[in-house]
Amino acid sequence: MMYFSAAFWAELLKARRSMMSFMTALGVAILPLAGGLFMLILKDPEAARSMGLISTKAQIVAGTADWPAYFGILLQGMAAAGAVIFALITAWVFGGEFSNRTNTELLAQPAPRTAIVASKFALVALWVLALGVLVGLEGLAIGFFLEIPGWSPPWAWSSFGSLLAITLLTFMLMPPVALFASAGRGYLPPMGWAFFTLALAQIAAVLGWGDWIPWSVPAMLSGAAGPGASVLGLHSYAVLLLTFVGGVVATVLWWQYADQSR
Repeated sequence: MMYFSAAFWAELLKARRSMMSFMTALGVAILPLAGGLFMLILKDPEAARSMGLISTKAQIVAGTADWPAYFGILLQGMAAAGAVIFALITAWVFGGEFSNRTNTELLAQPAPRTAIVASKFALVALWVLALGVLVGLEGLAIGFFLEIPGWSPPWAWSSFGSLLAITLLTFMLMPPVALFASAGRGYLPPMGWAFFTLALAQIAAVLGWGDWIPWSVPAMLSGAAGPGASVLGLHSYAVLLLTFVGGVVATVLWWQYADQSR
């Protein structure tokens, strides 16, 4: 536990001193702003047209100007944009050591390699959870500011829980990204993998196989891949859990046994 705490503190310091924490927060902060813009357009279509905004497209995306439609945008945005942003975070945490040529110095420390990998996964988990909470709180603030109708406390708790659930499910897809960042010794292989799985998730959902493809599960649950949440079953979450566990184990084994001399 002592080794894990020391390794996690070092990872936390690197993240705090990097621009990545600010840039990723800025990236997800756009989601509530975009949702608020759609709500503003739908609340007053005539004023939107006078400002050159197209209310028809906003209606297609959001439907009506109420809290369920607004948070629906946030859920879909977190599933889609979150998959890319979370992959970027994971690639930076695991691949940055190789791009900065600090991997050999890191592994020369007396801490076990399992503690190093565990600290990196813990940092990614904490990071993405903070981003999910940020989106939820910012969404609530913007929604109250715009006086969006349809608010109720039970619905709010349920929607906030759904947002965090999608954040968690998206995080569970990150261990394979960590493996590609480690084995690829940099940023490009994991980001290539992330874009490939993003496309795969969309195609699988369209073909009706999304409930068996783990990368489709968060998008289907949010509605970003169409109204497919009803077809998700226990098997859907089981394959996602297997992907998470398999990715973690493979990443740990790679750090434990791969040649780290270069």
